[in-house]
Amino acid sequence: MVSRAPRSAAARRSWGEDDTGCTILHVDMDAFFVSVELLDRPELRGRPVIVGGDHRGVVAAASYEARAFGVHSAMPAARAKILCPQAVVLPGRHDRYGEVSREVMSVLSEVTPVMEQVSIDEAFLDVAGAVRRMGRPVEIARWVRQEVHRRCGVPASVGVAASKHVAKLASTHAKPDGLLLVPADATVPFLHSLPVGALWGVGEKTQEALERHGIETVAQLAATPVTVLHQTLGVAAGQRLHELAWGRDARQVQPTRVEKSVGTETTFAEDVTDRAHLEKMLLRQAHECAARLRAEEMVAWTVAIKVRHADFTTLSRSRTLQAPTDLAHDINAAARALLAGVDIPTAGVRLLGVRAERLAPAATTGVQGALDDDPQRALAERAMDGVRARFGSQVVRPATLLDNKRHSAFNSASGDLS
Repeated sequence: MVSRAPRSAAARRSWGEDDTGCTILHVDMDAFFVSVELLDRPELRGRPVIVGGDHRGVVAAASYEARAFGVHSAMPAARAKILCPQAVVLPGRHDRYGEVSREVMSVLSEVTPVMEQVSIDEAFLDVAGAVRRMGRPVEIARWVRQEVHRRCGVPASVGVAASKHVAKLASTHAKPDGLLLVPADATVPFLHSLPVGALWGVGEKTQEALERHGIETVAQLAATPVTVLHQTLGVAAGQRLHELAWGRDARQVQPTRVEKSVGTETTFAEDVTDRAHLEKMLLRQAHECAARLRAEEMVAWTVAIKVRHADFTTLSRSRTLQAPTDLAHDINAAARALLAGVDIPTAGVRLLGVRAERLAPAATTGVQGALDDDPQRALAERAMDGVRARFGSQVVRPATLLDNKRHSAFNSASGDLS
C-alpha cells in the first residue's frame, strides 16, 4: 500500500542518473479509468471527473483535478460529491477499460517477455534482456511512456529501480505522467525519506500499530530492533517490513501469475431487504464468475460471498467445495448456502458479491466430480459461453433472471484475478 500522505521534497527530487543494475520497471497508468474516459470525451480534459459511483456507489477513479478537492478511489460517492460538487460523474465501462489495457500490455510485451501484469493498469518489467536491443533501462522507460501515449492515448508513469518494491514506489512518486529512477546506491536514502505507510503491505491497521510505538517513517522502522517489530506485528510481517525498510526485496518479475481468485460485486440502486432478490443476484454473479473461470481455464476450490449492510457493516463468508468447479450451478449453490446463514437487516443490504477462490488450472486438477453430477449441465454452460462470445453477453441467460428488472447502480467486476 502506498501512503496517501503528501510526498516529501526528498521523494520528489531526482535520485540520480546511474541506472546500473536497475533493470526493474514498474509501469502504472495515471488515473487509468479517467484517462480512458477522456479518450472518448476529450471535452472533459482539465475538469474534475469521477468514474463510478452515483449517489449509492463508491468512486472507482478520480481525475487529478478532482483529487485536488480530496476525492479519491473507494470513497463513498456521496462524500465525493460534497467535496467536489462540480465534478462530472461517469459510469464505469469495464469492457472499454479492458480493451485499452490490452493495448497497453501489448506495447509492454514488445520490450520483454519477462512481464508481470499485476492489475488492469499496472505491470512490472525486467528489462535486463532488452538492454542490448533497446538501450539502458532509463531509455527503455522513456520509450515505454512515449509509445503508450502515442499508440494508446493514455499517460503512464514509470519507476526504475533495482527491485520490484522500490520500482513501484518510484512510479508512484513519478505521478502524474512522469519517470523516476532510484539508483541502486540511493535505495536506502530514498526509502528512509518516506512515511512508513509507503511500504508495500502497510495498511491502515499496521500503520496504526507502528505509530503507537512512535514509528512514523521508514527510517524509524529501519532503526527499530527487529525483535520489537516481531512483537508488534508478528514474526512474518515484522521481518518482511524490516527487510523492505533496508531495501532488501528478492522477489523476481513473474511472467505468469498464479491466479488466486475471481469475483464480482454489485452495489444496489436501493438497499435490498428481499432475500429472493439477493438470491437472484447471486445467480447472476455466479454465472459471471463461472464464465470467467472457464475463459481462463481455471477451476475454484472455494466460494466466498461479501454482504455489506446499509450502515456499511461488511460480512464475508466462505465455503470449500468437495471438488473444484467452473460451473455456475456449483458456485451458486455454495453462495446461496452461505447467504442463508446471514441475517438480512431491516435496513437492507447495500452491496452483494461472489468470489471464486483457491484457483487451479482446470487441466491439472485431476479431480473427478461427484457421481451424481449431471454432465449436461456443464455442456449447457459451455454452450452459453459460445453464444455470448458470438452475440453478446446479454443474449442468453438463465430463465430465472429474465424478469430481473432491478439492477445495480455500479457493478464492479473485480476480475482482478488477484
